[in-house]
Amino acid sequence: MHRICLIAAAGTEAARIQAGLAAAGFGCVVPPDGADISERVAEEAPHLVLIETSQPERIHGLTQQIKQAKPVPVIALLPREMLARLNGQLDADDFIVQPADIAELTLRIIKLLEKTQRAASGEMITSGDLTIDMGKCEVTVDGRLTDLTYREYELLKFLASHPGRVYSREALLNRVWGYDFYGGDRTVDVHIRRLRSKIEDPAHDFIETVRNIGYRFIES
Repeated sequence: MHRICLIAAAGTEAARIQAGLAAAGFGCVVPPDGADISERVAEEAPHLVLIETSQPERIHGLTQQIKQAKPVPVIALLPREMLARLNGQLDADDFIVQPADIAELTLRIIKLLEKTQRAASGEMITSGDLTIDMGKCEVTVDGRLTDLTYREYELLKFLASHPGRVYSREALLNRVWGYDFYGGDRTVDVHIRRLRSKIEDPAHDFIETVRNIGYRFIES
């Protein structure tokens, strides 16, 4: 049975979601409000974490705490009015609008778990001094571990899996973020810029901008 950890504030729909996921065959634990998230995630060892919040500024911090404790996928449960405040930025791996439809939430959970299991196959991508260990979800450059967000990692992994091929911003949104992503193609530029700042330096170039089209991973 897959274990789900639901981080939710008091007085929310946590009980309904927990019961719905249990009926769908998932084990779902809800840590008490105010609990240390890193400790609970490490202790419970969930396969996936749900974050229920109405504060967009909390998503980044909570996602980082969770992934440092255990590199698992994260789904944010958000009120509809919060979407405009995100400005196309979301550190969680997926999101669903509250009140959550249990059938849709279950499908999103299954898709993310399948994606995570495929990545855990232990395959590696190497290009010059850059190595992507898909089993550990780690990236090293010249032997140094690089601290990437989940989305930066997925973007790099996708581009590096297709070296030399040019992808438009729209194509990257569809392939990396998903067709139901809420936001514009500026999100791709922002993530590419952050990714380059972490993996490139005067001695290393991995991603090339193709003017008026998009980006490609440079073949080594």
